[in-house]
Amino acid sequence: MFMEYSSLSKDLQNRIIKKNPRLAENMNCSQRRRNDHDIANLWRPAYVRDCEKILHCPYYNRYSDKTQVFSFYKNDDISRRSLHVQLVSRISRNISSLLGLNVDLTEAIALGHDLGHPPFGHAGESCLNELSLEYSSKGFMHNIHSVRVLDRIFDYNISFETLDGILCHNGELPLGKYVPQTDKNFDVLDREIEECYKDSKNCAGLIPATLEGCVVRISDLIAYLGKDRQDAKRAKVIETEDMFDGGILGKFNAVIINNLIVNVIENSFDKPYIKIDDEYYDDLKKAMDENYRYIYLSDTVKKVQQETIRPMYFNVFKKLLSDIRLGRKDSYIFRHHINYINNVRSYYSDIDYFESNTPEDIVVDYIASMTDDYFSDLYEYYYPDFKKPEYVSYFK
Repeated sequence: MFMEYSSLSKDLQNRIIKKNPRLAENMNCSQRRRNDHDIANLWRPAYVRDCEKILHCPYYNRYSDKTQVFSFYKNDDISRRSLHVQLVSRISRNISSLLGLNVDLTEAIALGHDLGHPPFGHAGESCLNELSLEYSSKGFMHNIHSVRVLDRIFDYNISFETLDGILCHNGELPLGKYVPQTDKNFDVLDREIEECYKDSKNCAGLIPATLEGCVVRISDLIAYLGKDRQDAKRAKVIETEDMFDGGILGKFNAVIINNLIVNVIENSFDKPYIKIDDEYYDDLKKAMDENYRYIYLSDTVKKVQQETIRPMYFNVFKKLLSDIRLGRKDSYIFRHHINYINNVRSYYSDIDYFESNTPEDIVVDYIASMTDDYFSDLYEYYYPDFKKPEYVSYFK
């Protein structure tokens, strides 16, 4: 169905550009797989279009019920992935604005960077990686899958610059200096994805093509480093942030965010790279090591992963794969996933999602798209006699 879209008058556009010439510079600055679509205009420049596509992606809603670090807590003050994404967006926009970068591109990368994260945080990611390797000889990494969500599952014609920033955002691998690899394109992007599927260690070598992508990568780390400590205290995994060393970086979330932002800007303004100085970099690595030791690898977190999350993942994966191989069209993998994706894509694509993907990939896509609560309810539906996950009550 053809719809007529309104446009700003030429006269008003000229007046707006005259008052702010930079708007014209930022309007058409992207590569897309289909450059004849999504033509930028003054009120919807290239990367604003990416932001809006991501915000309206059905999976964006699901950020709000996905674990950041701590699963099975009935506590509204413990961060979900939606808050983390907002924090990354805010921090990276702040840095990009002061460095004179494209804030819309920064925001698009930040908003989309975790769309591929499965339920139950990195514990879920680890399980899905193990299962994907076993059944399809292809690893699962949330940064790679975030690109797949936007580029392959929904086929949104997102710009190369946004997809590349999402692909290369891995905040688990800090660098003291990020120098963008500016000679990249879609061919390089596709090759990097395939290399990471073959061996997840190749993710360590990914460097963004833009300064904006570099900003989001370090902002991802800035956003979670101190926030995870706050959440660990609320979850009673640690007693206080005073147990951390701190150093020049600081121990507490607000101080860590401020000091790292200031150091990034001090070392990166008017430079062709994003950098923190050596002293900050050393303390940053030390702070991350402390987070792993006291939080991510704590007995509390590991127990939930091994005793609850892992068995659930393996059972659900096998059940869904069986349903799809047997063609059980009444299964929820057809009703809530395959049919849903095809319905969304029907407005702009004639490629059938089911026919163009392997059963193993479809199961991975479905599980990765789930929220924590949906996964738990599906598990209970398929395995009503198994022990249900125990949630920590508000009143415990």
